[in-house]
Amino acid sequence: MGVVLASAVWLFFLLGEAVPMADGMGCNWGTRSSHPLPADIVVRLLRDNNFDKVKLFEADAAALRALGRSGIEVMVGIPNELLAPLAGSVNAAEQWVMQNVSTYVSQYGVNITHVAVGNEPFLKTYNGMFENTTFAALQNIQAALIKAGLSRQVRVTVPLNADVYQSGASGLPSSGDFRNDIHGLMVAIVGFLQDNGGTFTVNIYPFLSLYLDPHFPLDYAFFSPSANPIVDGPISYSNAFEASYDTLIWALERNGFGSMPVIVGEIGWPTDGDIHANVDYARRFNQGLVDRIRQRRGTPKRPAPPDIYLFGLLDEDQKSIQPGNFEPHWGLFYYDGSLKYQFVMDDGRPLVPARGVRYLERHWCVLSSTASVTDPNIADAVGYACEYADCTSLGYGSSCNGLDARGNVSYAFNQLFQVANQQKGACNFSDLSVVTETDPSQGSCKFNIMIDEGKHDRAVNTSGTGGGGALLRRWAAVAILLLWTISYVL
Repeated sequence: MGVVLASAVWLFFLLGEAVPMADGMGCNWGTRSSHPLPADIVVRLLRDNNFDKVKLFEADAAALRALGRSGIEVMVGIPNELLAPLAGSVNAAEQWVMQNVSTYVSQYGVNITHVAVGNEPFLKTYNGMFENTTFAALQNIQAALIKAGLSRQVRVTVPLNADVYQSGASGLPSSGDFRNDIHGLMVAIVGFLQDNGGTFTVNIYPFLSLYLDPHFPLDYAFFSPSANPIVDGPISYSNAFEASYDTLIWALERNGFGSMPVIVGEIGWPTDGDIHANVDYARRFNQGLVDRIRQRRGTPKRPAPPDIYLFGLLDEDQKSIQPGNFEPHWGLFYYDGSLKYQFVMDDGRPLVPARGVRYLERHWCVLSSTASVTDPNIADAVGYACEYADCTSLGYGSSCNGLDARGNVSYAFNQLFQVANQQKGACNFSDLSVVTETDPSQGSCKFNIMIDEGKHDRAVNTSGTGGGGALLRRWAAVAILLLWTISYVL
């Protein structure tokens, strides 16, 4: 009976795959949240907004089950910490494919189309940590897919940051080539991908160019006709995306891979945590990008638009802020699936929010009216709150930067109170705080109420990689800035 059922599911999957899906967008679904939106609600959100492709950073069990028979194409990621064991053992790769690909394809009807081996493993900041394991892991995963009979429908790829290639001395896209220190490795990987029907996946972030270089021209980060172009022979590049993408295409051509298919695995704009990370800029960038796709516009080197996965779907309050305070705020939607801004998808329809979300009680934790910001216990209380909860919205240029000293303290208190599920005692900061039923939000600064996980099935990760991230994340830089702000006001 089990064999018959499995065969029927497999036949259903194959027949479903043969029907072409409507044009749509891809999106990255990250799960590093203290209170993740339930997986079934996320899948409904994807479908409601015509996202026909999704990329997962790991084989999250709840997400994969919810994606079953949804028709959505799925790219399943392998975290960098698994590259070494997968590189060292074909058997480990076979086990990973069986548990995280074969099972979900055959038992749940998940339309897995790609396995992403690692995530930006050659970033310069990693100092070569994954250079000796990525290619071997890629080879072993491909061998495992072949053994499982899945290699025709599931392609391998390695999501790479745009820093794996660079322009030559001219600084023009036409001088593009792979980075010198990994040139041989890149040629070997791309050759392997081409021989096995894989794809090249690149992450392009014009925002980061602006963030890292104060002299980077603002208009050039967007799709603005008024930007001063870079002239490369007969081609004028008026935006950073086209220039970066075509630099990659030139690099591929220069090394004999001119027909290599390319996916843009991550691209987007954050909405908080930095002076340039705001709702207006995010709307401007993302809408400009999607309008290009709707118009079927590619780049000068490749006129057809590539498959693009927007980054990301939802804000994630448990992400590391080592790259910057903007990291928790890349979502098209807030943590709960609510809209950040008006946005028209590639099918011409406006973005719509998540349905069926349930919240904790309308209670907030704030600084008591009888407490003073001069109280000597304030510093420790705020430091403690921002050690265990996300205070990045309080930073310079962020959505809550305009709060006064009392508002700063209240925001920090409430963040921890919500992360702790409004539990009794979570709003007890040396008798400095009080629970209120009056929303303390001010202007652009939103005092959150978390999702009630008791009214939803909690997302479960069984991949063994800590998919949701550890509950505790340190926000020391923001806490220091906040405490400095309070002392300055005093």
